[in-house]
Amino acid sequence: MSRIASRPIPLPDKVEFSLADRQVTVKGPKGELSLQLADPVSVREEDRVVYFDAPPEASALAGTMNSLLTNNIKGVQEGYSKKLELVGVGYRAQMRGQALNLNLGFSHQINYTAPEGVTLQTPSQTEVVVSGIDKQKVGQVAAEIRAYRPPEPYKGKGVRYSDERVLRKEAKKK
Repeated sequence: MSRIASRPIPLPDKVEFSLADRQVTVKGPKGELSLQLADPVSVREEDRVVYFDAPPEASALAGTMNSLLTNNIKGVQEGYSKKLELVGVGYRAQMRGQALNLNLGFSHQINYTAPEGVTLQTPSQTEVVVSGIDKQKVGQVAAEIRAYRPPEPYKGKGVRYSDERVLRKEAKKK
């Protein structure tokens, strides 16, 4: 069996766990998330600890389910966030109601509306904070915003993650 799948998941005090018809639901202070279990994988809870069981040929799938459930538990307890930075002259972001308005050097402005369960904030004109309880949705929204203008290798202009390092190329010499 996968080593990740054999790792038990302790449930924090504030998190409720329920299993009904191959659907695992976790509730916490930040919200509620559900996970549909893959077919050969089974789950059991004993004394506020969750264990995964699977046949040997499905150990990788059990490890994936373990990681997804761990992410859901952390999400409903603490939440996830990603910070994006806008680097470039005139690159700005601001909230207009529920939509994020981006000026990224194009002839038009970009209006991005986040899906349900994800919140966008702009602490300054060059920062965007994406937060929510679902790790996959938060990462997807951050990637979609970054894809409008990824950082370019010569001047480093564009939208980047706050912890991202952009490798800069040397300019052409005469």
